[in-house]
Amino acid sequence: MLDPRAPFLVPAQGERLVRDAYRRDFRQRDAQIRNRDSWKFERRQHFEEQGSPSHDAFRRGDWEEALRLLDERRDDLLAVTREDERRGSFFHRVRVVERPLTPYMRWELHSLRLRAECGERVRVVGVEKVTASERAAPLPEVVILGGRTLYHVLYTETGVPNGAVRYTDPGLIGGWEKYIKSLYEAGEDVMSYFDREVAHLPSPTTKAE
Repeated sequence: MLDPRAPFLVPAQGERLVRDAYRRDFRQRDAQIRNRDSWKFERRQHFEEQGSPSHDAFRRGDWEEALRLLDERRDDLLAVTREDERRGSFFHRVRVVERPLTPYMRWELHSLRLRAECGERVRVVGVEKVTASERAAPLPEVVILGGRTLYHVLYTETGVPNGAVRYTDPGLIGGWEKYIKSLYEAGEDVMSYFDREVAHLPSPTTKAE
């Protein structure tokens, strides 16, 4: 049954990490996980991806090149899945999708479909699934590593990565993990969603704004 409310995150109860510190902390903690799953909740409908040649091509309006560069990541993504299997720790992603699809979401759903093809566990939910938790503001972007660490991932207004707030309180992490799991259980596999809602769409004819 879908849990209707997400726990509230209080920044003062966590530790603010600048972008480089967040990336280092994430890698270190993720490498230690064994036999415990991780979860990601994505809510924003636009990000400015950093270090992604495919996204750069998308921004230039070169859709075919963007898709080709996405597919070049296949071997790396398959290697990540093999490592997850070795550690007994799998990454689950819940992606909120609003209609009509933003240009960015068009691109990201292609990326998420590729991830799913390579073994990542990705499901899509409509915005109506999170309405009960968004009476004051949209929900944050959240990553939970192995049930021990929660990151509220931060972005600028334009969607550029801006570090994170790290939380380690077990009760807070457990509440968020329960919430994301409930959305995951209520969601649709990204591959079936993609085939129905995205695959037939024509290539974008203008640059993303």
